[in-house]
Amino acid sequence: MTDEILGIVAPHPPIMVPEVGGERAGVTADSARALADAAALLESFEPETLVVMSPHAPVARGTFVIEDGPLVEGDLAQFGAPGVAFRVKGDPHLAGAIMQQAAAASIPVTPRSESPLLEPGTLDHGEMVPLSFLDRAGRYPVVVLSLSFLPLSAHREFGRAIRAAVRETGRRVAFVASGDCSHRLTRDAPAGYSPHAAEFDAELVRLLSRGDFDGLEQLDPALVEAAGECGLRSFVTLGGYVAGSDARARVLAYEGPWGVGYLTAVVASPRLMAMLDHDCDVGEGASDAAAPESPPVTLARTTIQTYVRERRVIAPPGEIEGVLAARSGAFVSLHRGGDLRGCIGTIEPTCATLAEEIIHNAIQAATADPRFDALAPDELGDLEISVDVLHPAEPARMTDLDPRTYGVIVSTDWRRGLLLPDLEGVDTADEQVAIALAKAGISPGEHYRLERFRVERYH
Repeated sequence: MTDEILGIVAPHPPIMVPEVGGERAGVTADSARALADAAALLESFEPETLVVMSPHAPVARGTFVIEDGPLVEGDLAQFGAPGVAFRVKGDPHLAGAIMQQAAAASIPVTPRSESPLLEPGTLDHGEMVPLSFLDRAGRYPVVVLSLSFLPLSAHREFGRAIRAAVRETGRRVAFVASGDCSHRLTRDAPAGYSPHAAEFDAELVRLLSRGDFDGLEQLDPALVEAAGECGLRSFVTLGGYVAGSDARARVLAYEGPWGVGYLTAVVASPRLMAMLDHDCDVGEGASDAAAPESPPVTLARTTIQTYVRERRVIAPPGEIEGVLAARSGAFVSLHRGGDLRGCIGTIEPTCATLAEEIIHNAIQAATADPRFDALAPDELGDLEISVDVLHPAEPARMTDLDPRTYGVIVSTDWRRGLLLPDLEGVDTADEQVAIALAKAGISPGEHYRLERFRVERYH
């Protein structure tokens, strides 16, 4: 079944590798779970070779560089984890076929064996971080590709050439597009802050959710520049690779800790995608599609079940780690049958840890939301829970708002109203602010302060 497609969009921050990040790696738990699902899909696909495009592979401005050697190796020693090491076979035959197909399409490609940019056979973290989740055992040969500074259209055509080479060789190949989204989401982000960074990431998520790779090429160059991204060229190349196939796309996770956006997605043929659609087992050791809840949601659920059934407040976990050890405001939202059943939260932290914040707010959402009766024991079985962990709020103007990306806070004198982001039926900033004003009891004609904030949402 050489015509079957599997592409994986994978983030590559070393800190999400447990041996590097330690407890801090728990902040990217959603991405790690998504990559585990992708790894299970990869195992079911049974590839003969992985083609990995990395923004951190040696880059030449006017050509794509391709690893053509028989062996690739590297480790994460520079990030404090020398034990995370890879020594993997290359696939010179497939690499040669890719170069031939690229040359036939007038796409400049340089074999790494002839490039002075970096010692041939060397892996960088743009490949090793995804591989540490997708194929830590190094079972599959790897062909490493660099991106280039050629136009996005050239990257799309390069993806088509790779697909032609796969067909020519009869290889069963999975394409891994390594790359992070915006690097400027917060004021302490590594590349500085841009108010347009979240807009760029939201567009990436929207376009990849629809499999609209053509739309990636049409993104406003000014928006791309403002985002400080590193993954767009990899994603466009993947789009060329899957062009004309019956593959469908699915975004598995997006999160933006530390000021950088991390996106995990798969693009797969119907047989493979059905494994996600129908909760099938996608390989030995695979995570069930009904994946374990994230720690914030599990804590909220345990808190609510214990309090509603026993009228007892649980103690925080004995050893709090990861995101639960931080201090942050948080909202706990409850739904049954798609309808809101309670929502209470804190804008700023009031407790020593997020774990304590969630315990307090979960009980309040279940029993003290004035819009609803207290939750009954017979409602626990089908209770849907989400926990929104709030980033610090920042002053904003109406033009800074995006209801899909930012929550909003309005305030004047002692009155204050908040609305979380990405709520069904709230499509414009005007609607978002109007609802927040009504919640605060502030009339539209009064002077009020406006703030926006981002959240990490755990379902």
